[in-house]
Amino acid sequence: MHVPIYALGDRVPAIHPEAFVHPDAVIIGDVRVGALSTIWPGAVLRGDEGYISIGERTSIQDNSVLHTTPEWPTVVGDECVVGHIVHLEGCTIESRCLIGNGSIVLHRVVVRTGAIVAANSVVLNDTEVPSGALAAGSPAVIKPGRADPEHVRRGVDAYVRRARTYPTDLRRIV
Repeated sequence: MHVPIYALGDRVPAIHPEAFVHPDAVIIGDVRVGALSTIWPGAVLRGDEGYISIGERTSIQDNSVLHTTPEWPTVVGDECVVGHIVHLEGCTIESRCLIGNGSIVLHRVVVRTGAIVAANSVVLNDTEVPSGALAAGSPAVIKPGRADPEHVRRGVDAYVRRARTYPTDLRRIV
């Protein structure tokens, strides 16, 4: 299957051979994807002015958009779940975090290890979401100690299983 992965000038993606990138995702420029990570249909990772780094065992789900700025890269750690239709730009998501469906995480935001951003939340520029906290709402309100690490672990495990089966089981029939 053909996967649209593009170099842009001297910016060339680096995708671990054990990662899975769906053929309907798009990766452009300085994008790094770690082992057993998954990039799902409709996701766009555009590292044209800065870099995007995705750790190991992390899922970037359907129709999510990751972009960057010249000053602020977009970094997602290991064992993260980035839900459907998420927008990340110029932010840092540390390891073992969950970013809920439809969320927007903006410039210079840091989501600390084990934190969760609830579905449809907007985390505004320069916000820090502490470890173990839940950020919920638009704009997001920080709720300390409300993240459930088991919820994150289940999501990570499910997508790692998919990373192992999709490369061999996915086939286009039309």
